[in-house]
Amino acid sequence: MTDSDSTICAAAPASLPKIGDEAPDFIARTTHGRLRLSDLRGHWVLLFSHPADFTPVCTSEFLAFATAFDQFQALDCALVGLSVDSLPAHLAWIEAIRAQFGVTIPFPIIEDPSMAIARAYGMLDLTAESSATVRTVHVIDPDGIIRAITWYPMSVGRSVAEMLRLVAALQKVSTEDVLTPEGWQPGHDTVLPAVQTQQDAAEAGPAWFMRTRPDARA
Repeated sequence: MTDSDSTICAAAPASLPKIGDEAPDFIARTTHGRLRLSDLRGHWVLLFSHPADFTPVCTSEFLAFATAFDQFQALDCALVGLSVDSLPAHLAWIEAIRAQFGVTIPFPIIEDPSMAIARAYGMLDLTAESSATVRTVHVIDPDGIIRAITWYPMSVGRSVAEMLRLVAALQKVSTEDVLTPEGWQPGHDTVLPAVQTQQDAAEAGPAWFMRTRPDARA
């Protein structure tokens, strides 16, 4: 591994990673030193990518991620950024953010100049020469399994508040036999899984298909 290369630690998957698949492991240089993704096992991980440094939409997202950093920490969720730009470019960008906005970026940013990680995660087409589509979020659970994937175009900023909500919802359904309804927030009612038999439906009553339950932690 050279100073400017990212290394995928396993054979390329036969198909692009999907929800429920193991997240491809890798070793890469970051603004916080060398990182191996599997070293974060035991914690939730939000791996979010952007196509280039010094872009306005991504700068706004980094400012929001920095502001929400403690909230992700409270969820035991590590933030890991990724860009195809080089480590020197990353360092120049975060220093410019600090100088212009007084905000220190507290999470690592991976360099991926060969686009090896971006390709392994299906962030861009295997034949792509541009990083324009590298605008994804992968939520990875403590066992290294991909639990959610979101995609956004370059022109529309992602919602950091929604990412916080998504991680909290995934943690809720991972620890309790419940589902989370539209717009669920911690402390709000959850919904119970669908009934499986005619008898269960009769016992559940007219609303058998949409049964709510108060959040046990509310």
